[in-house]
Amino acid sequence: MLEQLNFIKQCRKYDLTLWQCPNFLIIIIGLVTIIAMLGTYAVAIEYAQPEIVALIVIGVTAILFIIGYLVLQSFEKLAQANRMKSEFVSIVSHQLRTPLTSIKWTLNLMMLKEKDSLTKEQLEKLITIKESNQRMVNLVNDLLNISRIEQGQLNLKPEKISLEKTIQDLIKEYSALAKASNIEFSLKSEFLPLVLIDKQGIELILRNLIDNAVRYTKGKGLIKIKLIKKNNSVRCEIQDSGVGIPNKDKRKIFQKFFRSQNIMKYQTQGTGLGLFIAKSVINASKGSIGFQSQENKGSTFWFELPIKKTLKQKILKHQNKKH
Repeated sequence: MLEQLNFIKQCRKYDLTLWQCPNFLIIIIGLVTIIAMLGTYAVAIEYAQPEIVALIVIGVTAILFIIGYLVLQSFEKLAQANRMKSEFVSIVSHQLRTPLTSIKWTLNLMMLKEKDSLTKEQLEKLITIKESNQRMVNLVNDLLNISRIEQGQLNLKPEKISLEKTIQDLIKEYSALAKASNIEFSLKSEFLPLVLIDKQGIELILRNLIDNAVRYTKGKGLIKIKLIKKNNSVRCEIQDSGVGIPNKDKRKIFQKFFRSQNIMKYQTQGTGLGLFIAKSVINASKGSIGFQSQENKGSTFWFELPIKKTLKQKILKHQNKKH
């Protein structure tokens, strides 16, 4: 709250003058309103002439109207800048996607067809280029997702998904990386119904959480994944024994581009977009997400998604309500 009241800092943050900054103008409106009320009361007691009181009220109203107009203009300017930024990110990301995808397929083709004729050094360089290209593709995809979220155009297509099967497939995908890092997976699951969520969305969420758990667990470790039914939702918990999250960083963990300082010591790569996107997809799917963490002890990220109800379940619920 004190940070919000520091209007000079806020104005610099948005590159606005004082008379364009909403924080400053709202304070001015408050002060003018208080002074006007006290002044009107004092004049009314002293003179008790309706004409004078009416003129003061009209004058104060005009001042407040002008300041309100300036506030509106400031918000319009910020909204326009935000829209232009989102459009720019979307256009640039789409333009980058095509050449990056072409490079990816060309590299795959070279490594497949020319594998026998390449030296070990050449193959290693191609693998490095391929990994760098894939990081760029992932970044572009994240930026596109951010742009869609900000414009309210996520276009999720909910369908019935088995979380257990999706997680099993991802564990297989990450098995090589986990083995190289001396990490094991443990999956415990009850007999669970299907959840209603976008297929690509849930894969993106789980991939981000599992990837973080693997990359931020140093030395030998165990990643425990648990699926349970909780009320009318399915709850997924992913627990690691990694570096954890400092208390001072916990409130910022789902913000865009945020990465904890202790993480930067171990893993310099990353954009800080994964958890923001995960939370946006979960919220759009009417679910919830959160975490518990202790620095140097590990973290447990969890999310809950509503269970896909069958027609029979809906009828029974409706009948129970009637009775």
